[in-house]
Formats: sequence, C-alpha cells, structure tokens
Amino acid sequence: MDAETTGRLFYLTLLLVAVGGWVIVEYRKRMGEALRTALAWGLIFIGVMAGYGLWNDLRTDIAPQQILTQAGQIEVPRAEDGHYYLTLDINGTPIRFMADTGATNMVLSDRDARRLGIDTQDLVYIGTAQTANGIVRTARIRLPEVALGPHLDQDFPAWVNQGEMSDSLLGMDYLSLYRVEIAGDRMILRR
Repeated sequence: MDAETTGRLFYLTLLLVAVGGWVIVEYRKRMGEALRTALAWGLIFIGVMAGYGLWNDLRTDIAPQQILTQAGQIEVPRAEDGHYYLTLDINGTPIRFMADTGATNMVLSDRDARRLGIDTQDLVYIGTAQTANGIVRTARIRLPEVALGPHLDQDFPAWVNQGEMSDSLLGMDYLSLYRVEIAGDRMILRR
C-alpha cells in the first residue's frame, strides 16, 4: 500500500469508529431499534444504487424513440426539449443525432467521431462553421455506411466539429434525402 491508500484507510477507520461509537452510545439500550434503522438506511442506499445502475435502461423506456412503420416511413416523436432526435447506424455503430434544419451538413461531435474509431487528433481542421457558440473549426470526413431504418447510404460526407457539442447534428444534406413532414408532435421521414 502506498501512503495515500494508507491515509484513506486510516481516515475511513476513524470515521467508522466515530459513527459506530455514536450508534452504541445513542442506542445502548435499544439495539433492536438501531438494527432496524441501519437496515432501513441500507435498503435506501441499495435502492439508490439500483436506480443509478438502471438509469440508462429507464431513460430509453421513458424517452421517445423513433419507429419504422409498416408503410416504411420513420416517425420521430418530439423530445421533452422540443427537438427531434434520430439514431443512425454508422458503420454498424448507433449514433444519436439532433435533427437540425438550420445546419447544412451532418456534423459529428468529437465524442461520437471517436466512438466510430476516428482518430480526431490526426484530422485536418481546415473548415470553419458559424454556430450559436461562435466560429468553430471542422474537418471533413467520409462515412462508409450510414443507415436509417432500411435506408442505406454509402460514402456519405460529414464533418467533425472541434468545438464542444453535446449531440451530433443531422443537417439538411442528409435530411434532404427524405421527404420531411412535421405533424403535431412527430417528424415523419419518407423516401
């Protein structure tokens, strides 16, 4: 053990002795009540851990998802924030995009580009884009396969944004491959 680990172990032991001592003094004649209280807090702690562990599964069950109808159209429900989010399979990897009719191109965030196996450090950022956060540098790439439902496009041009982006953007160069309709709280894509 190194010095930092020893220090942490000493601190946790001291904390355990202090809390344990308080419990013994406070509940010295009511140990049954102390065990019930400890059990209740233990169950609360386990419940919080389980909720945290299941959050991604719960989020996909609660959050709206795109569907492919029998007619072959893709229906995308509006998310809580008012935007439409689509998941495209790029080279077999699902990537979540925000549909952005104000964007010209398909723009990948640095995180999503790295998920696709693109070494963003080796890209040549010679392009620029005007965003809500100002001007950012971009690098042009080509994606071998882009699929949305049954529709497959090959060798599709895209850009990697060097600036901070929470989601990749699906611009008009991709959306224009579809007939796009907004009906109520749904975006409907047909080809």
